[in-house]
Amino acid sequence: MKRRRLIHWFGFFLLVAFIAVPTLGASQERKNYFTLEKSIAEALANSYKIKARAERIEQAMDIKKQARADFLPKLGTAYSYTRLSEPPVSRTSIFGTGIPLVLGTEDNYRWTWFLRQPLFTGFALISSYKLAELGIDQSQLELDLEKLDLILRVKEAYFNILGADKAVEVAKTTVESLTQTVKVARSFFEVGMIPINDVLKAEVELANAEQSLVRARNSAQTTRASFNTVLARMADTPVEVEDILVFKPEIGEYAEYEKKALENRPEIKILDVNLLQTDQQIRLAKSKYFPEISLTYQYISEGDEASVKGSPYVDANHWEVLAVANWTFWEWGKTYYAGREKESLKRQLMETKSDVEDGIRLQVKQATLDLDAAAKNIPTTLKGVNAGEENLRVNEERYKAQVSTITDLLDAQTLLARARLEYYRALYDHNLAKARLERALGSY
Repeated sequence: MKRRRLIHWFGFFLLVAFIAVPTLGASQERKNYFTLEKSIAEALANSYKIKARAERIEQAMDIKKQARADFLPKLGTAYSYTRLSEPPVSRTSIFGTGIPLVLGTEDNYRWTWFLRQPLFTGFALISSYKLAELGIDQSQLELDLEKLDLILRVKEAYFNILGADKAVEVAKTTVESLTQTVKVARSFFEVGMIPINDVLKAEVELANAEQSLVRARNSAQTTRASFNTVLARMADTPVEVEDILVFKPEIGEYAEYEKKALENRPEIKILDVNLLQTDQQIRLAKSKYFPEISLTYQYISEGDEASVKGSPYVDANHWEVLAVANWTFWEWGKTYYAGREKESLKRQLMETKSDVEDGIRLQVKQATLDLDAAAKNIPTTLKGVNAGEENLRVNEERYKAQVSTITDLLDAQTLLARARLEYYRALYDHNLAKARLERALGSY
């Protein structure tokens, strides 16, 4: 009975394992299968640079909180001990007796609590706070810029895989075709219809095609390693991607693209923020022209012992309120030149913005031309594929009928392989040009 029960449980576990293994395999396969949208999402989630940029935003928010704290009163304390060489005395004697009037003690302890509130800083605090706010905007825009660059890298890596896979596909088809050609040539040679040289030519072409297939497969593996690196995955992780190398015409005009790019590009927005920052930096530099005014409340405990419980000469506790104005009105032009420096920086940023705008216009124009060229090449290369297939079919029939040479057949196979690669290259170029146009427009 026990033996039957053990056999029963052992069979049950085998059944569970048999069911679980394919399920795990399918789950792993789904995990390594990527669409373009999934690739972008995973790259954004895993990218170290994106995470670093997000930390910059957190830092900028903390800087803003620091600047806000400067508006609020500050509470502090100070404890001091002063040792005098001799007790302080007054030159006025007591009742004309010639005995000096003692005013204090040699040992003096002082414990102060203070509350200090700035009232006016020449707008320095306001400018510092606005600079901190703009720092958050800049950090967010830099994150957006990093995302744009990352997404373009993902698309490039994704299309590189598709292009490499198409190259493998063409190379495999070529090897299969040449393998069949070698078989036909050998059969013709064996019955004395062709010389051995024709067989050798076919075998040489087959060997070359097999080498091309090896190179194509290695290239496909390299593109996958690059893709994994962009997605912050282990380089040797298996990857399969959805084939989207199809032709979808893109309709748009350069003027429309240019306007959209100048409105959306983070680079322009960052420079706009930088210009606003220079306005605040100029204001901050010129705040030194004004006095700084603050109000301080102090609660003081004094005495001739460390417990600060007073002495015959001072009360144990007292308070005071101070209104203080500090104004450094002459520093040999330091404030003036600091303002001029920031004004020069603003003019520099304005020139830089104009240069960046010109560069963006050029990028949009180049991307538009590349997209147009790729779109025009696709129908042309497709005609080349169709013509190449028909040319190969005709040459195969002619060679079987022995009305053409093996050289003609091998040339036809080479031309077809080249035509297929050119067609897939045109599809690849079109998809990549579209991705680069989206990057130039500042969109995903």
